[in-house]
Amino acid sequence: MVLFPCWDRANLANSSHVTLPMKNAMTNTSSQSTTGSADIARLEEQVRTASRPFSALIHQMHRVVIGQEELLEGLLLGILANGHILIEGVPGLAKTTAVSTMAAGLHTSFQRLQFTPDLLPADLIGTQIYEPQRSTFSVRKGPIFANIVLADEINRAPAKVQSALLEAMQERQVTIGGETFPLPSPFMVLATQNPIEQEGTYTLPEAQVDRFMLKVVVTYPTPAQERQILDRMGRTNATHTIDAVMQPDDISVARGLVDAIHMDDRIKDYIVNLVVSTRDPKSHKVPIDGLVTFGCSPRATIALTVVSRAKAFLDGRGYVTPQDVKDVAHRVLRHRIGLSYEAEAEGRTQDDVVSAILAHVPVP
Repeated sequence: MVLFPCWDRANLANSSHVTLPMKNAMTNTSSQSTTGSADIARLEEQVRTASRPFSALIHQMHRVVIGQEELLEGLLLGILANGHILIEGVPGLAKTTAVSTMAAGLHTSFQRLQFTPDLLPADLIGTQIYEPQRSTFSVRKGPIFANIVLADEINRAPAKVQSALLEAMQERQVTIGGETFPLPSPFMVLATQNPIEQEGTYTLPEAQVDRFMLKVVVTYPTPAQERQILDRMGRTNATHTIDAVMQPDDISVARGLVDAIHMDDRIKDYIVNLVVSTRDPKSHKVPIDGLVTFGCSPRATIALTVVSRAKAFLDGRGYVTPQDVKDVAHRVLRHRIGLSYEAEAEGRTQDDVVSAILAHVPVP
């Protein structure tokens, strides 16, 4: 395999070729390079066309949400990567507003569920209703049968409700009265939680947290952004109309192109090395010994691969660069790392661990 010093389109086209015999190797490589470059150029043209609805959706969302670029981008990455998103932040940072605004921009069904301690699984997935006239039971489907489901304050629901949500998130189906029902496509769970309030909350089980492809941490706006929020929302009836600009077919086409985006073998190795370093930091001399109790599973490797491709799609490219991987690494890995008591005592966070790994694992 020929190695190239930079990540331009021609080099990426060549990088996936198998090793050629020495005889006529230069001629064959030149021919394949032209073909590979043309393929990537054609793919990028398709990406630019398919990304127009996403650009329109971002424009609509910015009519309501000011700043919070990482959150808005994370929502689009989740749509493209066909994954669920956990959104964490203190109250009042537009978590629910951003999700509701995104849902309004899609020609899809949307349900918001306010999770409370007295919520039952039947309130989420549905139940069987007895009909005396026909002496039979009929199924009444719950709000989980929507394309976009907002689980607001998910950590307020008890374990049995979170268990019911687990099957829906992983299998994209639910079971009611022994009968299995598939969920609509696209299907996406967007859950919010408050990190500072502990009373009346239930810690999410690790198995469920791992089902979220992304965890987005929402931070406070800058003073300039907060002034814009005041000007736009500081009134008794601050409502904004959002136009639906994206069809389900647009999402299906975009996901097909995300899967087609080129990823060099060296990028794949880089992703594996990042994930393995969360479990075995000594393999790349990452100075986090004693800070991590458990690392990321292979599900993180898959998620990091798909989300990196989705990031390249949003940037209008037909290939993945190492920077794409770095840009999404925190959102993909932070919630899959278990910190030790020593790390918590030192005030270290999962983001600190991910940053250390990115700083020490060699970049291709």
